[in-house]
Amino acid sequence: MSRSILCVEDDPDIGRLLVTILEEAGYAVDWVMDGEAALARWESASLILLDLMLPGIDGLAVCREIRARHATLPLIMLTARAGTHDVVTGLEIGADDYLTKPFDSDILLARIRALLRRHGQSELGASATSIVAHELEIDIANHRVSLAGQWLSLTAREFSLLVLFAQHPGRGFSRGELLDQVWGAEFEGFDHTVNTHINRLRGKIEKDPAHPRYIHTVWGIGYRFTDDVTVGRQS
Repeated sequence: MSRSILCVEDDPDIGRLLVTILEEAGYAVDWVMDGEAALARWESASLILLDLMLPGIDGLAVCREIRARHATLPLIMLTARAGTHDVVTGLEIGADDYLTKPFDSDILLARIRALLRRHGQSELGASATSIVAHELEIDIANHRVSLAGQWLSLTAREFSLLVLFAQHPGRGFSRGELLDQVWGAEFEGFDHTVNTHINRLRGKIEKDPAHPRYIHTVWGIGYRFTDDVTVGRQS
């Protein structure tokens, strides 16, 4: 069955172009032109392409509402605003990725494939089904994370970052490596994208983000995960 993509775009020309690109790539597409319609129809989507500048309820408000109800649904922002502030705001409230307009169709499809692939791999699991570090438990097979027995709400990107770190305890990752391995080699964003996601992730898994227990800053390199982990595997 084709993956279903909800395309939220109020510009008719761009909307028709997106539908053509996505359908030719084999996706089922549901195109809406405002935030109200997006909030009424997002639950049937496998991924959302969300324009920031919408009539009525804007894209940021739509993103906040969806994230309050579903922490891991893949979501890519489409924006004509190339400024750092708007991009960071979108990422901080839960978007997994962003593209600025005008966009290249090949890059758009590569981002979609990469995000769906990562999300699907997280749902299916791998040879390691769980990783425990101190009070943090990562249930890879079921795409869940708990801290001191309390379930956490992570986005798909945050979960992918955490799993990558936890599968390589003690290893230092540069921001460039994290972009390549979590966002994909096709990603053309900036290092601050990694910083933003790390800060959001620390805010959820660290009791004291200013003095992290799990994700440590390695000055001059990037970040590393604690090396005190236990890995569970399928029998």
